[in-house]
Amino acid sequence: MYTSDIQIRVRYAETDQMGYVYHGNYAAYFEVARTEAFRKLGISYKELEADGVGMPVGELRTRFRRPARYDDLLTVRLLLRQPPEGTRVLFEYEIYNEAHELLTEGHTLMVFVKTTTGRPVPIPESIQQQLAPYFSDDDLESPVLPKPGAILPDAPAPAAFRK
Repeated sequence: MYTSDIQIRVRYAETDQMGYVYHGNYAAYFEVARTEAFRKLGISYKELEADGVGMPVGELRTRFRRPARYDDLLTVRLLLRQPPEGTRVLFEYEIYNEAHELLTEGHTLMVFVKTTTGRPVPIPESIQQQLAPYFSDDDLESPVLPKPGAILPDAPAPAAFRK
């Protein structure tokens, strides 16, 4: 598993009338964490794009537990619990305040695409190599697919398909 922390100080312009961080700003916080985590690994978004590879967001989820407020010093933790697979990578996030209280959780599912066509492409080998040391062989098994050689029980057909 790979983790990376960054700190962000909440600016006044990022808050709403109630004094809370406006919900739309969390996507930007996630992006900063992602970009800086890649930078720490020696992976450059700028170079990826120059090579014709983009990483648009395919899915974004945010769960708010407590509000962040103006001038809070936030720690945004990025977690890669499993290695990138196929054309996608799942980034998870946790945001804490200075009292170490969990404020927000979320994830983004990023898809690697060819910038000229917008079509998915395999994850660049350089990224796989940079992340490989953080994952064991157990992490490489798909959480969805059965292990090779596993015997699967017959499942009954859904009621809609029964005669």
